[in-house]
Amino acid sequence: MTAAGNYDVIIIGGAIVGSAIAYFLARESGGRLKVLVVERDPGYAQASTSLSLSSIRVQFSRPENIAMSRFGVSFLKSLGDWLELDGEVPDVGFQERGYLLLASAEGLETLRANHAVQRAQGCSIELLEPDDIGRRFDWIDVSGLAGGSLGLAEEGWFDAYALMQAFRRKARHLGVRYLEGEVVAMECTGGRVMAVQLASGEKLAAAEIVNAAGPAARKVAEMAAIDLPVYPRKRSVFVFDSPAELPDCPLIVDPSGVYVRPEGAGFICGSSPGPGQPDPDCEDFDVDWQAFEDLVWPVLARRVPAFEALKLTGGWAGHYAVNPIDHNAILGRHPEVANFVLANGFSGHGVQQSPAVGRGIAELIVHGEYRSLDLSAFDFARFAEGRPIRELNVI
Repeated sequence: MTAAGNYDVIIIGGAIVGSAIAYFLARESGGRLKVLVVERDPGYAQASTSLSLSSIRVQFSRPENIAMSRFGVSFLKSLGDWLELDGEVPDVGFQERGYLLLASAEGLETLRANHAVQRAQGCSIELLEPDDIGRRFDWIDVSGLAGGSLGLAEEGWFDAYALMQAFRRKARHLGVRYLEGEVVAMECTGGRVMAVQLASGEKLAAAEIVNAAGPAARKVAEMAAIDLPVYPRKRSVFVFDSPAELPDCPLIVDPSGVYVRPEGAGFICGSSPGPGQPDPDCEDFDVDWQAFEDLVWPVLARRVPAFEALKLTGGWAGHYAVNPIDHNAILGRHPEVANFVLANGFSGHGVQQSPAVGRGIAELIVHGEYRSLDLSAFDFARFAEGRPIRELNVI
């Protein structure tokens, strides 16, 4: 097969992770690499980035995830040092408002163990007794709670779409090319991907292929005969108005898994399936309105009584790229297809981890090793070697 174009790196997927990798590749290599990003949805209307809750936290159970988020927060706070272009600094509206994770008696031991890990990593997280929660947030009903964990710094939410576009603009300024298209096949020889074929029929060759295809990552990996444990799982987000005044409201996560946070003059909320609850593969974008009536609203009204009078005003659905084995990212070179680089399976954490992943994957490609943060624990080989790195705080 003769390829029409030759590149140093082809990135499949140009949303926030793919564009972060593209930017850092151009930056890390000093513009020496010829980089192409192939994106099938150039308007990003159905991209997980555009449909994300766009939050960032350090309240994880794994030190590696904490380190990635801490870099992400520092990145957001110093965007001008990274993504300034023609004197303009991107505005991503970062609001450092914190997460409040609530725990029942059943989850209290895990909350405390996670807190110890977070504090050891230098995070400003406060453990709260139920009475402490009630005094600090007198609009929360603390019945049934055994405690809580409140982020005092390095947590909040921002505009993920704006950050993605800032990565994209700066990457293009540094010489990265973006191409509208869909990769539909690959030619593999001798443990390497030699070329990719687009739906248009165009064939492109590159020394390195990066899979940053989000929920479609498994399908992309199959083209290289790789069985990648990443599946598209739908998540519905609901928008509502309420007359409730909730001063200093953080992002609240109930023990049931229902979450809520301010958004403009209103609020957004939703829920992720708990252990043992159905979470089928799904590619449609239909909002699960019944879930709001049956699951989300009853929990909100019980936990924040002022929400009994809320008015549902809208909602949307997007997809997590879920790695159900350990709910952690899958990063780095595939052990059998040497030039196929993975940046997949973030299980809902891709937006907040994109700066750290972009920098790490770029270092791996340019220098042959991680230099800033050691992300080697997230390699694909961990599955075959029986060393999953389980993340306990999945929201």
